[in-house]
Amino acid sequence: MLRSLALASLVLAGAAFAQSAPPADASRLLTAEKMWGLKRLGDPSITPDGALAVLPVTTYDINENKGLTDLWIVPVAGGAARQLTSDKASDTQPTVSPDGKWVAFVSKRGDDTENQLYVIAIDGGEARRVTNIPTGISAPKWFGDSKQLAFVTEIWPDLVRWEDQAARKKQRADSKMTARVWSKAPISYFDHFLDDREPHLFSIPLEGGEPTAITRMSGYFLSKQEYDSSSYDLSPDGLEVAFSAETDKSGIDSNFDLILLPTCGCKPAKNLTPGNKADDGSPKYSPDGRRLAFEQQRLVGFYADRQRLMILDRNAGTIVGATEQWDRSVDGLVWERDSRGLLGTIDDAGTRRVYRFRLDGNAAPTAITKESSFGALSLSKNGKAMVAIRQAFSEPPTLVSLAANGKATKLSTFNDAALAALTQGKVESVTYKGARNDDIQMWIVYPPGFDPAKKYPYLALLHGGPHNGIQDAVQWRWNAQVFASWGYVVTWHNFHGSSGFGNDFADSINPDWVTMPYEDTIKAAEYMLAQPYVDRERTVAAGASYGGYLATVLLGRPHPFNALVAHAAVYNLYTQQGADFAAQKERFYNFWEKPEEFAKVSPHTLAGNFKTPTLIIHNQQDLRVPVNHGVELFNTLQKKGVPSKLVYFPDENHWVLKPQNSLFWYQTVRDWVAQYAPPGAK
Repeated sequence: MLRSLALASLVLAGAAFAQSAPPADASRLLTAEKMWGLKRLGDPSITPDGALAVLPVTTYDINENKGLTDLWIVPVAGGAARQLTSDKASDTQPTVSPDGKWVAFVSKRGDDTENQLYVIAIDGGEARRVTNIPTGISAPKWFGDSKQLAFVTEIWPDLVRWEDQAARKKQRADSKMTARVWSKAPISYFDHFLDDREPHLFSIPLEGGEPTAITRMSGYFLSKQEYDSSSYDLSPDGLEVAFSAETDKSGIDSNFDLILLPTCGCKPAKNLTPGNKADDGSPKYSPDGRRLAFEQQRLVGFYADRQRLMILDRNAGTIVGATEQWDRSVDGLVWERDSRGLLGTIDDAGTRRVYRFRLDGNAAPTAITKESSFGALSLSKNGKAMVAIRQAFSEPPTLVSLAANGKATKLSTFNDAALAALTQGKVESVTYKGARNDDIQMWIVYPPGFDPAKKYPYLALLHGGPHNGIQDAVQWRWNAQVFASWGYVVTWHNFHGSSGFGNDFADSINPDWVTMPYEDTIKAAEYMLAQPYVDRERTVAAGASYGGYLATVLLGRPHPFNALVAHAAVYNLYTQQGADFAAQKERFYNFWEKPEEFAKVSPHTLAGNFKTPTLIIHNQQDLRVPVNHGVELFNTLQKKGVPSKLVYFPDENHWVLKPQNSLFWYQTVRDWVAQYAPPGAK
């Protein structure tokens, strides 16, 4: 059920506008160019004594059209940060050794042709390469003795020697024959095609040498589509690894189970969750080694099903659910150092909050943060310090220390000077009545210098997913503060189907993706158009992915918007059968089983009603929503004489990630929106 929020407005950033704000100084507005000038912080790793945090910091060079990531060290007690690495290659995925002496990271330096594992002393100095793996490495993790590390590499399982791996890699790269052949799904993921390699775990001594295979002969491997350091974990004694592996052999009925395996790779693997037909993953061993926590879903075919916290007692062999009565998904789990509880970063009603989970069974999960969103928790081995990344609509990711009561102390200053030179719009969270008379939470970002006595154009953003809630956080690709700086009141509503409001709310739109999100969107517009500061004659709606789908749903139905923006829009559900996940078994029905029902939820079937000017943006490398959707939509609108524009990026995937492409994207959207809803107060 939808969590009940305040029926009036929940003011988050002083957005109760009793008086007019001073006029906005144009030189202080957040532009897309200034946004790209902000430094982006990655996940931190804390030293065992809690004194230092190591984190990747990315700086973008617009002229060079790329970013560079270096590692920085920040004192947790406060003080100036110092740069740990400064190579011309990007250094990522840092992790501090359990003894606090080393930082392991991933980089492609010098003559490296693939990412390799490097280590550097915590006190600085020259980094040393540990691996020379022709297939590259990712997701490094320390063994508890600090003498060796684990990592993931994608290998051809039929080849034993690394020389043979390198030879096949070169042969395929040099071959004039470019055909690819599959006899089993899946064939692609987001922006790349999958091949016959498998992601496997290996270990290597700190000093380097020959890697030892861990999972290679187990019969299991990590996800071909996506994996990271949360996909596996090592027991404190280093004798066992737990990892999430695809157990479906058909290719169309995915089921990830949790696999236990001795790290020597010399004994048979054990499937810990064979009875659960939905996914299990994100294993975490307790510091004392007695328990293993992991996440479990139960609804087959529903990727946004609630993730339950499960606890394995390694001695007794029993598994119990710790959040069976709690209607939120656990995520970002870390053990507290007494091994009696965990902390997690939880998608909760439009905000990512830190929750505490105790294992005594006497208390419900407890939120220890309220405002702002938190992620990437890292706890010191001695239990005396915890750091996290905090962010909000008006605050880019910032390193903070977190007290046990949730009090955050700002540690990083990378963007302080840039933010001090900006005036951003105030942010407010409201609720309104949507479909089924349910409460719908909506974010409102007001333009800088907002004057409630004047009228402003209204830009409604439609989020993707559909099972992704919009949280109080920076969205780099669709930055609401940038849109607001153009002179618009910007909204983002968490319609039915959004995450963070309970499993029933998220699942309520399946299999009908149209009815309730459409009604929620119309009622959001009615709520905004009833506000005295909104100009009813200047309105635009814009969305990407599922949000683009919702934009094309609006195209065929009554709505109050002068124009639309549809980025990577799912427009024709019949041709969406070519998407990267489309071979998976359908949870409800296939299009040939209920053709009339299927047609009702495909926006293209109402093309006869299309009349709203629409900007279409689509990218060649998008395999999640293939580019034909954008072309089909554009050609349909052109044939109907509807004003429309198609923007095509040949070198982008589902998102626009390159700085110069992004700047063009923002400018094109700005020009289109201004054409049909001129910006600024009247």
